[in-house]
Amino acid sequence: MLGYLFPGQGTVRVGMGAWLRRSPAARRRLEQVDAMLTRPISPLCARGPLDRLVATEHAQIAVTACNLAALAVLDEEGYEPAVVAGHSVGELSALHAAGVLDLAGTVRLVELRAGLMAGVDVRGGMRAVMGLPVERVEQLAEAASAPGEPVVVGLENAPGHVVVSGSPPALDRLAELAADADQIVALRVGNAFHSPLMAGAERAWAAAVEAALMREPRVPVVPNVTGEPTTDLAVLRRALVAQLTGRVRWTHTMEAIAPTPSAGMRETALAPVSVVEVGDSKVLTGLARRTGVRCLSMTDPATLRRLAKAVAA
Repeated sequence: MLGYLFPGQGTVRVGMGAWLRRSPAARRRLEQVDAMLTRPISPLCARGPLDRLVATEHAQIAVTACNLAALAVLDEEGYEPAVVAGHSVGELSALHAAGVLDLAGTVRLVELRAGLMAGVDVRGGMRAVMGLPVERVEQLAEAASAPGEPVVVGLENAPGHVVVSGSPPALDRLAELAADADQIVALRVGNAFHSPLMAGAERAWAAAVEAALMREPRVPVVPNVTGEPTTDLAVLRRALVAQLTGRVRWTHTMEAIAPTPSAGMRETALAPVSVVEVGDSKVLTGLARRTGVRCLSMTDPATLRRLAKAVAA
């Protein structure tokens, strides 16, 4: 079995997509995406500047364009996934890979999502808390929150790698309380994603998701907010709305897609798969390594050869 993982917003950098343009299939896909957007994203990916590229309204589109181009490479090679998942905005790429959304629908929803989230007028931030279990970070978040100043666990990325999301004063209080953390790192993001501070975008996003043309998935999708594989289209719609303010349960996602002996086998886990990060990123490959899962990244020139060998095995 083959599992596809699609990276999210935190993977953007100037020059992203350069290797993809060497592939005719990927180049065509990038050109198609550019043509569907209000403004082409490829020039910004290639030349920056970085401060514009990392802005929410551009970053989500940029990473999705690269995800879709990398998927086009795998499609041309004849590969088909048995299960898919995407990290944060990467979930829309996963839905496309599963046949739920067509290309135009995917691009349209990503551009809308990016604009809605960028337009939220309540300011917040995100910080990675390293070296603590998620239960401890949840306790810290509860202690640091105050009326009108929430902070929550926004992403469970991997064991010992948890991201908190919320108002700046609450984030500062959490940092003061977390003396037992190995490290706390501020993320370069535009707001407090996957937190209650995104509620201002939720109504318009829910209406767009409800109106979007979607088909039953060809393969199971693992939504962020559940971490459980499903082929139920109604569940996928609800999960896509909920992840705007809800937690990304990536550790659970990896346990479902590629269970390891140390993690134990959940009842809902799928059979073991070969896993590939589909995009211009090694971020999910690194997170997979922290969970004991070997993941191939499409940014590695040897991946197609290694993937062929792994699938044959």
